[in-house]
Amino acid sequence: MSMFDKLDEVVNRYEELTEKMADPTLYDRQAEFKAVSEERSNIEELVQTYKYYKKIKSDLEGAKDLLKSETDEEMREMAKEEVSEYEAEMPGLEDKLKILLLPKDPLDNKNCIVEIRAGAGGDEASIFVQDVWRMYKNYWSTLGFKSELVSVSESDKGVKEVILNVTGDKVYSQMKYESGVHRVQRVPETESQGRVHTSTITVAVMPEADEVEFELDMNEVRIDVYRSGGKGGQSVNTTDSAVRVTHTPTGVQVAIQDEKSQHKNKEKALKILRARIYDSMVQAAHDVEAEKRRGLVGKGDRSERIRTYNFPQGRLTDHRINLTLYSLDKIIEGDLSPVIDALVAHNQAQLLKGEED
Repeated sequence: MSMFDKLDEVVNRYEELTEKMADPTLYDRQAEFKAVSEERSNIEELVQTYKYYKKIKSDLEGAKDLLKSETDEEMREMAKEEVSEYEAEMPGLEDKLKILLLPKDPLDNKNCIVEIRAGAGGDEASIFVQDVWRMYKNYWSTLGFKSELVSVSESDKGVKEVILNVTGDKVYSQMKYESGVHRVQRVPETESQGRVHTSTITVAVMPEADEVEFELDMNEVRIDVYRSGGKGGQSVNTTDSAVRVTHTPTGVQVAIQDEKSQHKNKEKALKILRARIYDSMVQAAHDVEAEKRRGLVGKGDRSERIRTYNFPQGRLTDHRINLTLYSLDKIIEGDLSPVIDALVAHNQAQLLKGEED
């Protein structure tokens, strides 16, 4: 099947979905409505681009016909200019159509849970957790994403762990490349000799699980409540508001004590637990897919060192795609787009290569 046969099929499907959306009874069936509206939204850009491509192609043919039949020199010059403009635009549109036709990650539209944890390096790792948290917050604000603090565990110098719920348009499509070990190289504030230290943190990005797609069996969840404790073991409050939830089949455990309300802590803990269990299912599916498509980035091994932030040289290196940028000062303040865009482009190139093979 040619690319244009596939495009015609997508247009037909888009029209079918548009007809379904016009049915007022669809709104009474929320699961079906969500599926139809998401599918339509996912192919809308492709359909509009294809319609524009066909218009440009038609205009190009019209300009060529005019050039053949026209005898007036001024009109011929105008037709030549139009032919030149349309011919220059066509290859770019064809490349865009090829990319838009690539199989979509069904998780791309989802919100996500982001967990950032200190690894090796003591206080410096905790400080870097804070830095990366700020970097992400600034990056999210440029995209119109919102982040809600779910849980935070502070240390004397920084943050040992922070868990965030991030919402917006296609959040997971932008954040899925961030999972893994992030390494920082810099001179700590406490270093009197000026020596560069290396520390690490881990980032886990998990797609938020809708209850329609994945229902957590509460018969398999153990819930324990206990008294909240702060740094140094002091009591945060005098009620048993802290909640620990455990998924008994897998042993996955989440403890939340940030809220004074036991109900709110339980709600947050179950949300994270659901995301972690769902993410493990996604990871398993990705491992199977990775066997078929070598070179894809995203949702990979969480223990993999993915990036180094070298402050003395102002250098950021993403080891997965051999990307090096000497603009660390801007990136750490939230200008993450050059890195994410390069990862997206790499994945698209790998997928296109797979389609051609």
